[in-house]
Amino acid sequence: MPRPLVFGNGQLLVNMDASLSIRDLYFPYVGQLNHVGGHFCTFGIWTEGHFSWCYSSAWEKISGYKQETLVSEIKASNSGLELELLINDAVHFTDNIYLKRMKVKNTAARRREVRIFFTHDFSIDESEVGDTAVYNPEISAVYHYKRNRYFLANGRAHGERIFEYTTGIKRFGGSEGTWRDAEDGRLANNPIAQGSVDSTISFRMFLEAGEEKILYYWLVVGKNYQEVRQLNEYVVDRSPARLLDRIETFWQKWVNKQETAFLDLPQNLVDQYKRSLLILRTQIDRNIGAIIAANDSDILHYNRDHYSYMWPRDGALVAMAAIQAGYHEMVIQFFYFCENSLTDKGFLLHKYNPDGSVGSSWHAWVEHGRSQIPIQEDETALVICALWEYYKRHRDLNFIQFCYRGFVKPAADFMINYIEDIFNLPKPSYDLWEERRGIFTYTAATVYAALKAAAHFAEVLGEDEKQHVYQEAAQKLHQGILEHLYDQELGRFIRGYLVKADGSYEKDTTLESSLWALFAFDVLPADDERIVRTMQAIEAGLWVKTGVGGIARYTDDYYFQKTSDINTVPGNPWIICTLWLAQWYIARATKTDELSRAVELLHWVDRSSLFSGVLPEQLHPYSGEALSVAPLTWSHATYVATVCAYLEKYKQLTSITCHW
Repeated sequence: MPRPLVFGNGQLLVNMDASLSIRDLYFPYVGQLNHVGGHFCTFGIWTEGHFSWCYSSAWEKISGYKQETLVSEIKASNSGLELELLINDAVHFTDNIYLKRMKVKNTAARRREVRIFFTHDFSIDESEVGDTAVYNPEISAVYHYKRNRYFLANGRAHGERIFEYTTGIKRFGGSEGTWRDAEDGRLANNPIAQGSVDSTISFRMFLEAGEEKILYYWLVVGKNYQEVRQLNEYVVDRSPARLLDRIETFWQKWVNKQETAFLDLPQNLVDQYKRSLLILRTQIDRNIGAIIAANDSDILHYNRDHYSYMWPRDGALVAMAAIQAGYHEMVIQFFYFCENSLTDKGFLLHKYNPDGSVGSSWHAWVEHGRSQIPIQEDETALVICALWEYYKRHRDLNFIQFCYRGFVKPAADFMINYIEDIFNLPKPSYDLWEERRGIFTYTAATVYAALKAAAHFAEVLGEDEKQHVYQEAAQKLHQGILEHLYDQELGRFIRGYLVKADGSYEKDTTLESSLWALFAFDVLPADDERIVRTMQAIEAGLWVKTGVGGIARYTDDYYFQKTSDINTVPGNPWIICTLWLAQWYIARATKTDELSRAVELLHWVDRSSLFSGVLPEQLHPYSGEALSVAPLTWSHATYVATVCAYLEKYKQLTSITCHW
């Protein structure tokens, strides 16, 4: 199940599913560690001898975010219980506090007692071994802890403290968990449990017919008891009501700080743009700058690994989008992360954990008995491109001179030496989809752009010899792309060349959406006939010919494949690939009415989002439901970049000044 509601501050990240249950809680890094891990921290309600969990089909829900914020706005009703709920959730923008406001309305024509239960199923540091759950009467709260991780739960129901509590054993020795104890409307008040444990707390209200009252619930997270106790006192002293108001105001100010002129864009597309910026903010770690691909732990059901890694490729493209949108401060630490991760040979590895350590990988150091470098070379190249994007807009020479010495120069030196001379193209590496090894058009385009950027940096910093070396290497690479990666018979560019078992090369003519990189990284202009024919072939050949639509990654894409009918469904539609097509229409437009197809594709993306505005990685080609992970940071970043490109082109075509 995707995560339609996410709340975070760069250190604490909380993900909720459509049933309103917390399924992921990451701390102290975004993406590391997940202390819920796909289990359920949820709530249920009892009244007049009847009980219902929020994930029951008896609840009708309308969920989303409050306008221009990371504060939820949820309406839920249960006709059987004769109750209506209005819920707001948020994570404090600075402090590690998760807050929930629940307005409970009694729709029955009689006075009633209502009890609300909250369950806590933590596996601290991603392990159920050695946890403790304890009730502390001094602060009237339950907290869980292990080593240097503490999670404290508390609340107030119309001013009243916790009514009942209990702790106990879960998923061990026949015990399901304390949530079972809640279903009769009472809790056992067991004050402590150790091992594989959970806890449940309850609050009660007395509601007259038609009356409504407010409950506040919060979780605070810290590295020791003193920290969570102080945060709990902070919530009580400042009042959760005022804190929620402050959070809402902060996000509204933050997402509007650029005062961007959106010109003729419809409001729904503007809303999606702002939502995407807010989602990006939640996926970027504030400790050391990791930009995480996705944090939806349900992907573990399909693969015993996850997306909670920093891929330098995703990170660089997200950084470029943030810079273009005027939010460069959000990604500055990412560049330090990459500099610290660069190997002594001058390249970045496959992916990294949020704490900076090297992540898991399936890229081998040896294949068919021959050693190789296990990289995706575009990942190194794109960081240089992102740095140049930053410098073009901010002219921060002091920052760039250190980045040039620590990253750009060693990385560019690696790239000019990692060339296959027979092609004047980069030597084999893995493709951007991490599925095959060879020489690829997309990779060559990113390396070309990176070498051009390195030459510009060298010029700015007065390194004339390096400027010449990088510029000459870029020119040769440009020649190699045009000579070896354009197929005259097909009338378009090809994906590249695959490495065969004997070390020779085999032409790969598979129709591939990432050929977008040829105009995006200035190998050729968007209106060059070779680019036009290539992009037209992509639109015709990779468009999903069902009611869903959208562009597939490439012909016969096997990842989450739903059908073998590749003529109708060449692959599942991807958000980013569809937006790449929109970017081409924007880039080649010479008058405003030629932007209409790009706007249609932006609308397609908006319609493809979850009800909350969250964008997935890909869609089911027949039902349109989200597949793989949601939210995918790259999807949101590509939407932001596409809107920025649209506004910039519209400005050029109409001579209207945009304010960024």
